[in-house]
Amino acid sequence: MFTQHLGKGDGRAALDLASGTGVVSHLMDDLGFRVTGLDWSETMLALARAKAKSRGRTISFRMGDAENTMEPDDHYDVVVNRHLVWTLVNPAGAFAEWFRVLKPGGTLLIIDGDFVNSTLRERILSKLAGWGQRLGWLKSDAVSNSPEMMAIHRSILSRVYFRDGARADAVADLLMRSGFADISIDTRFGDIHRTQARNWNVLKSMVRKSQHRYAIRAVKPENAV
Repeated sequence: MFTQHLGKGDGRAALDLASGTGVVSHLMDDLGFRVTGLDWSETMLALARAKAKSRGRTISFRMGDAENTMEPDDHYDVVVNRHLVWTLVNPAGAFAEWFRVLKPGGTLLIIDGDFVNSTLRERILSKLAGWGQRLGWLKSDAVSNSPEMMAIHRSILSRVYFRDGARADAVADLLMRSGFADISIDTRFGDIHRTQARNWNVLKSMVRKSQHRYAIRAVKPENAV
């Protein structure tokens, strides 16, 4: 997905927003990009730096706010983020910021989804998966949706812009209004789903396949000022 939408790294400068423990940053580094990871959690940054040290990589991880990066104008060839947009309080402001730090002709790649709305099929499969795990018929999830975690999720959701769900069309519309062009939406996650399915039970895998997940590619026009 990254090579399809971004092409080869070839030493181009990439900014990974809300980089966490560096999963995407390391992937981008493997693809030949010169990567800077930005996150505001020192714990996450420490883990990302330790991973880079153990792999002998020179990825730069530093503290920063994805909505106000403090990075230079027209600096990056690529800006990427995964599962960040749905958490934004002011996405229009964030998109304007990402537009600013991209070079003219640079590319933004967003990977996200609607984690609020669910189809009837998804709800039924989720119920069945829960019962199967409690009865020991199905493999338990690697991450448990405990009452505490669900409370945190609801608290975050109450404060964000996309509290009713980050649908791809709505995100793309905001990107267009922020000046981005050549916007495309990719929902072909089949290979990713099949890889993830190796770590989940069959019903959990079916739930994930039914979710509205997407990648959005957008370009800063060459003549942008």
